[in-house]
Amino acid sequence: MNLEDHLGDIIRKARLGGKVSVEAAAKAAGLVEDDYDQFEGSGKSPHELHLAVLAEVLGLHRQKLERLASGWLPTPVDLRLWRELRQITTTGPGYSVHCYLVWDEVTREAALFDTGFEGAPLFKLIDENQLQLRHLFITHTHEDHVAALGAIRERFPKVKLHSSSKHAPVDQRNRANDFIHLGSLRITNRDTPGHAEDGVTYIVGNFPEDAPSVAIVGDAIFAGSMGGAPDHFALAKEKVRAQILSLPVDTLICPGHGPLTTVAQEKENNPFFS
Repeated sequence: MNLEDHLGDIIRKARLGGKVSVEAAAKAAGLVEDDYDQFEGSGKSPHELHLAVLAEVLGLHRQKLERLASGWLPTPVDLRLWRELRQITTTGPGYSVHCYLVWDEVTREAALFDTGFEGAPLFKLIDENQLQLRHLFITHTHEDHVAALGAIRERFPKVKLHSSSKHAPVDQRNRANDFIHLGSLRITNRDTPGHAEDGVTYIVGNFPEDAPSVAIVGDAIFAGSMGGAPDHFALAKEKVRAQILSLPVDTLICPGHGPLTTVAQEKENNPFFS
């Protein structure tokens, strides 16, 4: 799987978040503005690009950015270590989104994290594994993450919703000290606003055979990048650093887009974080 963001996407997010003009970024990059615009749009790096200077102007970590420019990808994750975790990918208008299903192997109670664009792949997994969907956790309420909410609630009218949206009913809102038990699994939450006002990361722990915990992060962070946050860039970075990258280094990061990664790999390679 390719990264969610190419080099130009990463540069653009940093430029917009840092309120750097195209003119200033192009000058730092050693490009005329038309060539710079083309670079941001395509991610194809011109030979004359001054990447080190551009990284400094945009507040990106130079060596990590150069690593990405050279084709870095996270080490593939073998999900067989987490036997009761599935990634479900659905495709909407021009792009794909992931949601995640976890369950307890004894009780067969299950929880879904986000909905994706359609419910059919989820329903098939639930039927094949004879599961009971008890909880639906929303990382943020952008359309691609909640598009199948109606279909899922129609199929499972008793499913309990969890969200950090201020528009959610009070009994559905996450609280800082919530501990949700799903058989032997334990689910907690950490606020990660910035990309979205209601952004939240869910931590799932106590997997069998001592598999590392899982952080389901929505669009707060991607492999090698982060969610766009032009209006709340500093907040988004601070929350990712404090709430996600502070987790144990073997924690599996499950983003809404792009490949799976780990805390260790993002601390080592994500140019948004020193």
